[in-house]
Amino acid sequence: MQAGKFLFVSGQLPIDPKEGKIITSTITLQTRQVMENIKAILEAANYNFGNVIQATVYLTSMALFDEFNKEYAKYFSGEFPARVAIGAELKTGALVEISIVAYKD
Repeated sequence: MQAGKFLFVSGQLPIDPKEGKIITSTITLQTRQVMENIKAILEAANYNFGNVIQATVYLTSMALFDEFNKEYAKYFSGEFPARVAIGAELKTGALVEISIVAYKD
């Protein structure tokens, strides 16, 4: 959803777009899939990860945070966006869900 210079991307799950199914694997692979899904949405709207100003991350267990964060960090250079991480019950098979807000002048 675009509103002026803002782009709001609703929660993305680790769904393989080719198969339409959640990839059931490690938190690292699931995080990579979520971030690649977000990347595709950003690019389709002519944004990139440098435009992301806020992220909300849902994890099935906060014990997964360190592994999640290692993969998540690979998608940003320079300053990281503001972020909140929440432990939550997610769709069956998903370990992570991420929503973002991006802004572009």
